[in-house]
Amino acid sequence: MIVSLVEVFENTKVHSNEKKRSYSLRKVYINPEQVVCLREDVHFKNLLMENKLPEGLDTSQSFTRIYLNRGQTGIDVVVVGAPQYVEKEMYRKNKSLLRD
Repeated sequence: MIVSLVEVFENTKVHSNEKKRSYSLRKVYINPEQVVCLREDVHFKNLLMENKLPEGLDTSQSFTRIYLNRGQTGIDVVVVGAPQYVEKEMYRKNKSLLRD
């Protein structure tokens, strides 16, 4: 079962040897069976406090880094929400199927 979350990703633009970083939000679809680890991401919380993330995010918001299995190499994404919330979203649908 695929789960939809909101990812925070970096837009990097280079202007005359000067790197400018900005961040955006987008939907990301994750297969919970491929998740290896969930961790709170304090770095993005700090970026939020410095007003470097997109407008509209609550200052009390937390972020989770999701590590995904991808064979020999992994991939990780940062999503909006505390690890407890992300875990509930990922496994909520699977639990309801067991009750049917």
